[in-house]
Amino acid sequence: MPRKKDTTRTNSTAGTSRTTRTTRTTRSTRTARTARNSGTDRRRRLRREVPGTIGLLADAGDFAAMRTYRSFVFDDHQDYLRHVDGLLRSLAAEGIHTTVVLFDPEEYAEYVAEHGLDPDTAEARTLFTAELAGTGAGLPHAGRPIDELVPLLVDEAVRQATWEYATALLAGVGSCADCGEDIGQASFERATAVLRRLMAGAGPGRHHLVCSVPTETEQLVAVLHAETGTDPGVPPRMEGRDGLDFVTVLAAGLALGGPGGLVLRSTTEDHGDRVHGWRLDRGRLAVLSAAAVFNAYCTDADTGEPVAPEPGVEYCPGYEVDGPGPHH
Repeated sequence: MPRKKDTTRTNSTAGTSRTTRTTRTTRSTRTARTARNSGTDRRRRLRREVPGTIGLLADAGDFAAMRTYRSFVFDDHQDYLRHVDGLLRSLAAEGIHTTVVLFDPEEYAEYVAEHGLDPDTAEARTLFTAELAGTGAGLPHAGRPIDELVPLLVDEAVRQATWEYATALLAGVGSCADCGEDIGQASFERATAVLRRLMAGAGPGRHHLVCSVPTETEQLVAVLHAETGTDPGVPPRMEGRDGLDFVTVLAAGLALGGPGGLVLRSTTEDHGDRVHGWRLDRGRLAVLSAAAVFNAYCTDADTGEPVAPEPGVEYCPGYEVDGPGPHH
């Protein structure tokens, strides 16, 4: 008599196989999902290490110029600024460093024409913004609201343009016809020495310097904030590249040999504010008297009307900061 097939063992074996396959499939799915999640997390972390740049239309006129492009989707400047502010905040929340630069429509038009790009595309605007990132005129967002960032960005753009123009002036002065000396380089070295003497003579405290040099096409103005301590061996503390900008503008004034002026205002804990002044005269920095400093500070530059002196401010003569004048 044939033996009866043991279906219980067969069914049990089949069930075990299905369970094993299901377990393996579940594990594979979990492994794949974990790998995907791990990859996404790594890309998210890597994204935080990729800095970004935003080209900002800070001026209403520049914004109006960009509205001529159909691919530019905004029609109200204030609404545009609110959206930019929101974008900057969201990027900051993700830990992404973002630099903001001024977007100039005229420069943009020149850029796309030079590179043969369609100006009415987001891609062209992106390429132009990436180009702006290398100019050095941008500012990090640093969590600042847009209404604070815009004036700072405009000031930074003016500072950059002033430095570039002053540098071009120094490069174009040429060499001395008598000795062959590079006048621009020599003027820069003199201006550097002048700044050292200015700081040494000002003594400990917080100092605010303004150098103004009129040229044929531009009014060059450089502002420097510095702080000196009681140790003469420690150099003054200056913000960023303010020292370079100041020296470059002063050097341009020395090299051109035209008019100009320099004012130093010092604040110390023991005394009130002191103001000293100098004027550029034929390539030299000449000392102003106390009366001349008072008149310059207490006269409205636009109207010529007298202005009341500030209380607690002492108007002082300048002191010698320039060496012998150049022969060229």
